[in-house]
Amino acid sequence: MRPIDPLGTTGTPAQPDLNLLRTFLAVYRSGSFTAAAQLLGLSQPTVTTQIRSLERQTRRELFERLPRGVAPTAVAHELATRVAAPLDALAAATGHGPREESHAEPVHLAGPAELLSTRALPALAPLVTEGVRLRVTTGLTEPLLDELRAGRHDLVIATTRPRGRTLSAVPLTDEEFVLVAAPAWADRAAERPAGDGPAALHDIPLITYAEDLPIVRRYWRHVFGRRLNCRAAVSVPDLRAVLALVTAGAGFSVLPRYLCAGELASGALVLLDAPEDAPINTGYLVQRPGTSDNPHVTLVRVRRLPCDRRKRHRQ
Repeated sequence: MRPIDPLGTTGTPAQPDLNLLRTFLAVYRSGSFTAAAQLLGLSQPTVTTQIRSLERQTRRELFERLPRGVAPTAVAHELATRVAAPLDALAAATGHGPREESHAEPVHLAGPAELLSTRALPALAPLVTEGVRLRVTTGLTEPLLDELRAGRHDLVIATTRPRGRTLSAVPLTDEEFVLVAAPAWADRAAERPAGDGPAALHDIPLITYAEDLPIVRRYWRHVFGRRLNCRAAVSVPDLRAVLALVTAGAGFSVLPRYLCAGELASGALVLLDAPEDAPINTGYLVQRPGTSDNPHVTLVRVRRLPCDRRKRHRQ
C-alpha cells in the first residue's frame, strides 16, 4: 500500500488543514466523534464533516464506524504516527490544543476490584501511555455511588443501575455467570443420577464471596427455578480468591465467565451446567450529570469493555 502523505513531504505539495488534522487526532485518541467534539469544543456534526473532508483529501477511509464509537483503520494508525508529535509540539508551543496531558487532573475511577483489575484497567492501558493519569478505588457499588455523589470519584463502574436521577448511567459490560468446579468434583457430580439435578452438588463444598450467597442464589433461581438450600464452606470477599480456591479443588462456585475463561480454556475448571439462558448481570458506567472540566474523564468514559455477550435477560 502506498503510504499516505498528508503533510505533502513527497510528490505534489499538499495544503494540509491543521484543523482537520487536529480533529482527526482527537477522534483517533478518544475513539469517538462525540468524545472528540467535547474535547475540541465543537459539535458532533462538525467533527463528522471534518473527518469526511480529510478522508476525501487522503482518498482513504480513516475510521470504521461502529455502533459505539469508531475504530481506526491501518491508514489512520499510520497518519497518527506521522502527525501526532508535530501537532502536540505545536499545541505545546502555542499553549493551545484539546489535550493538555501535563496539566490535566487525574481521573478518579472506582468499581469492583475484579472487574477493574481484569477488564477495565487493561482496556485503559493505551490511554495511560498517552498521558492519562488514573487514581483507582475498589469497593462495593452502593458505597462507591454514595462517594460519587459526594464528589470523591469522577466515574464509577457499578454492578447495578443507580436509583434516582442524580446520576447518569450507561450500560458498559455484561457478566455471564457460570457454574464451575475442578474436574475431580465434576466427575463426582456426574456419578449422581441425572434426575438429581442441582442436588448432585450438595455434597460438594460451596465457595462464595459473601455469606448470603447472592450470585449463587441468583443462579439457582434463574437456571433451576428453585431456592438454594446450601451453606458456604468458604466465604471470601474477593472473586479472584474464590476462583483460586475452586481451581485448587476446594469446591464449586458460580463465577463471571470473564474471570475464569482462561481456566475453562485450559481445563483447570469445567462447567457443571450449560443452560441456554445463563444469568447475566449488566455493569454500568456512572457519572454525575454535567460535563467534567477534565478532558481525560471523557477519554476514559468513551472506552468500552469487551462483553461476554449481550442480550435481554431476566432479573
